[in-house]
Amino acid sequence: MSSPISNGRAARGNARRPPRSNEVIGLAQLTPELRAGIRILIVDDDRTLRESCASVLQYENYQVTTCSRGEEARDLLKRNKFDIVLLDLYLPEISGMRLLQHCLDAHPDTIVIMITGNPSIDSSLEALRAGAWDYLPKPFSGTHLQILLGRAAHAVLVARESSVLQAEFARQHGNSDLITVLGTSPSFRQTMELARRVAATNASAFITGESGSGKELIAQFIHHHSRRSSRPLIAVNCAALPEPLLESEMFGHCKGAFTGAVRDKPGLLEAANGGTLLLDELVEMSKPIQAKLLRVIQDGETTDAVVNVRFIASTNRNPEEAVAAGVLREDLYYRLRVVPIHVPPLRERPGDIKLLAEHFLAHYWARHRDTGAPLPKITDATVRALRARPWKGNVRELQNVIEHMVVLLEPGAEITPEDIPSLGEQLTTEGPQWTPAEVSTDEPYYAARDRLVAEFELRYLTQLVARAGGNMSRAARTAVVDRTTLYRLMERHGLHRKLLTSLEDE
Repeated sequence: MSSPISNGRAARGNARRPPRSNEVIGLAQLTPELRAGIRILIVDDDRTLRESCASVLQYENYQVTTCSRGEEARDLLKRNKFDIVLLDLYLPEISGMRLLQHCLDAHPDTIVIMITGNPSIDSSLEALRAGAWDYLPKPFSGTHLQILLGRAAHAVLVARESSVLQAEFARQHGNSDLITVLGTSPSFRQTMELARRVAATNASAFITGESGSGKELIAQFIHHHSRRSSRPLIAVNCAALPEPLLESEMFGHCKGAFTGAVRDKPGLLEAANGGTLLLDELVEMSKPIQAKLLRVIQDGETTDAVVNVRFIASTNRNPEEAVAAGVLREDLYYRLRVVPIHVPPLRERPGDIKLLAEHFLAHYWARHRDTGAPLPKITDATVRALRARPWKGNVRELQNVIEHMVVLLEPGAEITPEDIPSLGEQLTTEGPQWTPAEVSTDEPYYAARDRLVAEFELRYLTQLVARAGGNMSRAARTAVVDRTTLYRLMERHGLHRKLLTSLEDE
């Protein structure tokens, strides 16, 4: 290893010298006093490496303890609370992975950095998924160690700050749920449980799901329940910006770098320092920017600044297909996909529709109407009609539908199926491609039965009346029911006006 005061890194072009660990942009300077309050344990059976690391870190004024054996390390971790642990992956007596688990079981907030002489994607992902904060491949320089420990130390300080703020919020509000996330269906509960578990770590998460299903909300939940909650969550839509602008937004630029660059501009990576950067629709990012981003993730620094950022990526596409097609870099994908989280579409969680609809109804009624006006009520028939829709726009579409109704509804009125705005594609002659929902015992029997029956009735009636050209007598004969029954079924689903008017106009 190089000495504590050597750089240990070749210069790159005209880039400025990488800042030392106490010069991380946007965070409090790591003074000797702050470092003195951070306890570090080094566990490695290589005496030379262990003592060299201790020398570097003690020079920086950290409190350092060293250990060479697995059993000794286990006893130390049981008796003492360390802020940061440098842990060799391959140890005699007890493996580094087992010690990692012992450490996190005893002290979940401890930052563990795995040291490995045989780095690989599989071993690195295994360590990160088990709760490691980062990994340090051998051999490494003193400068590399200083920078990585500087980032870890800042994470410790931010975690302490976040803990104070969360405790204050809980004291004032009686709970710690900073983000409202609604859903009781088993598939959604599983998603939220995974999000809650990953929030407590520093691991990168990769969120997949259809457009409008709530991926950004899950990212917000992870951030606000993490040790970084006192710092910003910055979201960048990789599909909304052309390549040059996206690169400038993410990494910043210097004055005169291109036409129109009249001043220095810090990038979003620096703005998110200490917090979380959400890479929305990552698959749409160009390959050159992907390569530059990967370098930042691996080294923890941009051209001009060391950054300490947690990454969350999301996409409504299949990321593995994007990797196979060469659109998404495989190494970047696996670096970000430490914990994959899938958000189920709304059609797979029909039991949550009533809960969500009532939440949006109360929210938008308070926003658009007089506070004293009585809230409309959603009838059971309306719930059945809502559950029968395909919801290709997912929760976002339901949100817009409820807001539309709020604007038109009378105070205290009962909301009926005919109050639901335009059914759109469901009124076409052919109708949308439809596969009946699977029967699941996750729902109560009567709720599942009512949902499936309502879905069948809506689809059947739409196609029946469309085929009959709006002639209700012909439609009743085709269905072998009387016209009164047919009109009653149409009214239940709010079709009797919209559908007939549409067909008659055609």
